[in-house]
Amino acid sequence: MATPFITVQSWWRKTFSAPTTDETTTFYRTWRNRFLWQRLRLWLWLALICLLSFTLRDIYGLFFPFQELEKLPEVLRTQRLVINIAMLLSILICFALHKTKLGRERPDLLFLGSSWSISLASQLFATLRGFALPDTFGWSLLFLSQAVLMPVCWIIHLLTQVSVLVYYFGVNTVLGLKTLTPEHPEIYNVTFILYILWFCIICDIGVYLYDRLQRSEFYAHQELESAYQKLKVAEAKYRSIFENAVEGIFQSSPDGHYITANPALARIYGYSFAEEVTANFTDIEHQLYIDPNRRAEFVRLMEKYGSVSEFESQIYRRDGSIVWISEKAYAVLDEQGKLLYYEGLIEDITQRKQTEEELRVFFHAVSHDLRNPVLGTLMVLKNLLARPEDNISISRSILERMIQSSDRQLNLINSLMEAHISEVQGVVLQRQSVQLLAVVEAAIADLEPLLEQNQTKLINLVSADLPRVNADPTQLWRVFSNLIVNALKHNPPGLLLTINAIRKDDKIYCTVSDNGVGISQQSDRLFDLYFRGASIRNSVSLGLGLYLCKQIINAHGGEIGVDSALDAGATFWFTLLVS
Repeated sequence: MATPFITVQSWWRKTFSAPTTDETTTFYRTWRNRFLWQRLRLWLWLALICLLSFTLRDIYGLFFPFQELEKLPEVLRTQRLVINIAMLLSILICFALHKTKLGRERPDLLFLGSSWSISLASQLFATLRGFALPDTFGWSLLFLSQAVLMPVCWIIHLLTQVSVLVYYFGVNTVLGLKTLTPEHPEIYNVTFILYILWFCIICDIGVYLYDRLQRSEFYAHQELESAYQKLKVAEAKYRSIFENAVEGIFQSSPDGHYITANPALARIYGYSFAEEVTANFTDIEHQLYIDPNRRAEFVRLMEKYGSVSEFESQIYRRDGSIVWISEKAYAVLDEQGKLLYYEGLIEDITQRKQTEEELRVFFHAVSHDLRNPVLGTLMVLKNLLARPEDNISISRSILERMIQSSDRQLNLINSLMEAHISEVQGVVLQRQSVQLLAVVEAAIADLEPLLEQNQTKLINLVSADLPRVNADPTQLWRVFSNLIVNALKHNPPGLLLTINAIRKDDKIYCTVSDNGVGISQQSDRLFDLYFRGASIRNSVSLGLGLYLCKQIINAHGGEIGVDSALDAGATFWFTLLVS
């Protein structure tokens, strides 16, 4: 529990502790010096006018004595004019110094000098004349005017006060001087000391608190200015995002008009400027949507969930054309939960919708109009071929060729469907520890008839000592098979094929090389979906093999590519991570 002493000590430290290094920054000291320099000029003018008024009084008193001054000691009545003139000269000197570089850079020194020139002038005169002068009225007027007009840097106020009091009590005590008033000849009394002490304390506290307030306001202003600058930067950044966004950004009112819109939204709607959107769309329900019920559905979802996502609709553009848009928005509420407006993004999905429709029609034709007839034809041909008698209206070789053709068509359809599934869902792997040589040998064995038919010589350089890989053996078999078949398709008979695999750091580097005609152009597109090279001899292909190879290798975390030159053969390569 805090004691009263600790409470007072904490209050004292908080109120009168010196500013920390962080608080007293160069900016604040510069501001305080400039403030002190400006106010010092005003104070000098005031001091000059005040001294002139007393000087004029003394000059007038030389000819027409004032009764109120007859009680003053003789030396003060006759020589007070000299004291005032001396102080006037000191003020004029301070005026001259105020204009100099020293006065601008160190107004605190000029403050001390001007204050001492006034307060100590009368004290020096009194000391030289052999008496002490307790100038209570002059000190009060001096300290009060300085505290009112220059309420910063309380330390220099304290120095001016302490200097005068030290001189008065110290010098007069050492010299044994007395005052000229018979009723109080001693240089001090309790009432005088208490008055001077509390007068100085009150002035210094007032200066300190004003200085502290100014410092707090200065830092608050600095922080506010810094926050304002940051806000301007953030506003400029988000304004740039708003203006340059690809998606349309909007705010719309509950009653169906646009509050704000960015340039991208204007372009989607067919306008040149965002202001045209806010000006022309006063009824979104009937002006924008082809189906007016879409706006009602939009509002219903907003009321139910507070947001919508992928809200797709057909709309009219400015020129009357129809496009598809997708909206993602949420409701903005006030503190009481009242709806203020809707805010969100709009994307033009017309091209995507057209592509989806084309794909839907295409796959419908493949799966329904082509697949079923091929399956039926294949079934009839196989049934005819299964009969034991040889008396068939067409020769068996023709039937076999028809079956082979149907098989190729069916494989083509299955590959096409598989490519679509891979594009949508990705390749699904059944990983296990695999010896690469076994996979390569299986692929070669399955393609042996095709290799013989194309008079192809194949050299397998894959070593059994290679590290095992964590992979799907079936998918890797497909990669090697597709690369071999691809080489046969693109080259004439008599090809030399070489399969190899070597370890490079933490990867297995596999290659399928041939000495064929090479690839002359567009090698970077060989792995694209449906891409077909110009040299393919079997036109039934849709170019899915290399695309599927890339999907499989990427699913394994590897890379695939080709190195080739015209009439210099081709080398297809891919990498696999070591287990």
